[in-house]
Amino acid sequence: MPRNRDLFDDSTMTFGEHLEVLRVHVWRALLGLILGVVLALFFGDRIINFLRTPIDDALRRNNLPTAENDLGGMDFTGFIKQLFSGEEKKPEEVVPVVEETLAADELVVQVPVSSLRDAIEAAAPGTLKKPATVVPATVVPATVVPATVVPEVGDSATVKSVPLIIKSDEIALFKKTADRFNRPVTYKVEEAFMTYIKVSMVSGFVLASPWVFFQLWLFVAAGLFPHERKHVYTYLPMSLGLFFTGALFCFYFVFPIVLDFLISFNNWIGVELQPRLSDYISFVLMLPVMFGISFQLPMVMLFLERIGMITVKAYTENWRMAVLVIAIASMLLTPSDPQSMVLMMLPLVFLYIAGIQLCKFQSRASFSDPLA
Repeated sequence: MPRNRDLFDDSTMTFGEHLEVLRVHVWRALLGLILGVVLALFFGDRIINFLRTPIDDALRRNNLPTAENDLGGMDFTGFIKQLFSGEEKKPEEVVPVVEETLAADELVVQVPVSSLRDAIEAAAPGTLKKPATVVPATVVPATVVPATVVPEVGDSATVKSVPLIIKSDEIALFKKTADRFNRPVTYKVEEAFMTYIKVSMVSGFVLASPWVFFQLWLFVAAGLFPHERKHVYTYLPMSLGLFFTGALFCFYFVFPIVLDFLISFNNWIGVELQPRLSDYISFVLMLPVMFGISFQLPMVMLFLERIGMITVKAYTENWRMAVLVIAIASMLLTPSDPQSMVLMMLPLVFLYIAGIQLCKFQSRASFSDPLA
């Protein structure tokens, strides 16, 4: 009967020495993580404002004054057609407002030309009917620019309204109240503080993740053969690149489209949306992670092909089934709107094709053979 051998009999380090090395790397990783969280605590407000940018912009776009929703005469099919048609209501022609910074207690209103004319006529009868004084051409110097003529009655067909600036203390309060519908809200006293801590911890981990994974790699690499470390050096950067590509693609491209769809759907059914800060932060942290994980598809395909579970021929022949699986996975990993599902599904289909080409790039034998 063969003698039982200890796992570390053939190792240059004893079991206790391995534990000591592990303890050193764990402590270094924890110190880096703590430092990252502390740094994130000082910039937590900026991080939250950055994460809030998509929802704030989407709320401002969709909370603009529009015509009342005709809930009785528009079905869901009509809503989808309107959403993807890209047609926008042509605004009426107005006199452009001079670009200037308005004070908190000032507001620009559009007054119909006809109403303004009637008000002036009621205050000073006959004012608008006085004929304009004609200045002889010989008297006007060549350097004088003619003044803009006030539109007459017949010009009201081209100019519908003109801007006027009104000022009042109540306007400042009104603008502050109205702006609340363009920002997320909190429903608990401690909710903003707990959200700040949550965002700081997650941001600190992301900031310290290169150092944490480097310490983990130093411990694991000691037990790998040189050819195994070579493959890690090759494919780990590819994996990280795919993850960050998926997360950035979601945040900068998918989020605006998804939020526009969800907010416009609330407006369509006549519901006023007041997003909760903690729920939105969870959503904005979760969805990019889902996209980042899903973009690992080529690496998963490569791993399954290298261990012999699936061949390149099977990947190629079963592409229809793969597209179906990708569609189902996109539906489960994204919110219940068709746009986010399509925006995840289409890149994954291209990544599936890229995964097949990656599997063909190097033979499975060279992956496992140290002398290859």
